Amino acid sequence: MILVTGASGNVGGQVLAQLAERGTAVRAMTRGPLTANLPEGAEVMHGDLTDPASLEACVDGVEAVFLMWPFHDAEPMAGILEVIKRHACRRVVLLSSGAVQDGLVPERNTSPVGRSHAEVERLLAESGLTWTVLRPSTFAANALWWAGQIRAGDTVAGPYGAVAMAMLHEADIAAVAVRALTEDGHEQACYRLTGPQVLTQAEQVHIIGQALGRPLRWQESSRAEARLRLLADGSFPDSFVDILLDGYAEMLKSPAPTLTSTVETVTGAPARTFHQWVLDHAEAFTPR
Repeated sequence: MILVTGASGNVGGQVLAQLAERGTAVRAMTRGPLTANLPEGAEVMHGDLTDPASLEACVDGVEAVFLMWPFHDAEPMAGILEVIKRHACRRVVLLSSGAVQDGLVPERNTSPVGRSHAEVERLLAESGLTWTVLRPSTFAANALWWAGQIRAGDTVAGPYGAVAMAMLHEADIAAVAVRALTEDGHEQACYRLTGPQVLTQAEQVHIIGQALGRPLRWQESSRAEARLRLLADGSFPDSFVDILLDGYAEMLKSPAPTLTSTVETVTGAPARTFHQWVLDHAEAFTPR
């Protein structure tokens, strides 16, 4: 039995689906088990990562845990790891962040996201558990932030259009996670995962247009305009708006990300392109 936390999310949902396709016994943890739309065959249980005690029943009897950490505070993680360790799980695969910098103690990481995830990684490394850490590059699913604009017209407005990213399909993150959860040879490994291309935001919009057969274009907007738009978006956490925009500003000044072949090395299949990701999510960009 494998426990998948964040089972209704982009990555957790893919991990759950891929494990189910393999016939692996899988338990899905979610804060809303009655409303979660999850693959058939998964055992669904309520659990909340902010409340370590809620994991007791979820972890009971499982051999491995896919653990995601969507917060910017590492403090509750110590309690989560205690629960996992107490139930004698064999291994933990942690979805961390590509913002974590190699060779630095957590507090020396230059970004808030990097600092918080580096602290989570430190707690895991010191837990005595067998672990694998995944550090993904930019999620291709972030492009869903533009879905409303694309459904409404042919222009996407945003700041920092020249920021370059190695867009990564959530199915590839999940494929690596599934290997680490179900196979030996990934113990105490830290995997940096990227997509196969470095694309600016403006180039991403162009590729979305190509995949949809529409002439989309990028329109540069100011940071202030973007901030107001994100704050008005009820699906976007207000606390992350400035962190995101600050991160983009830093990325604009930094070298383009370095691509890795880790997805192919671990899974045997090359990382999916951003164009493929758009095809897989075309419905989200289609006028309803």
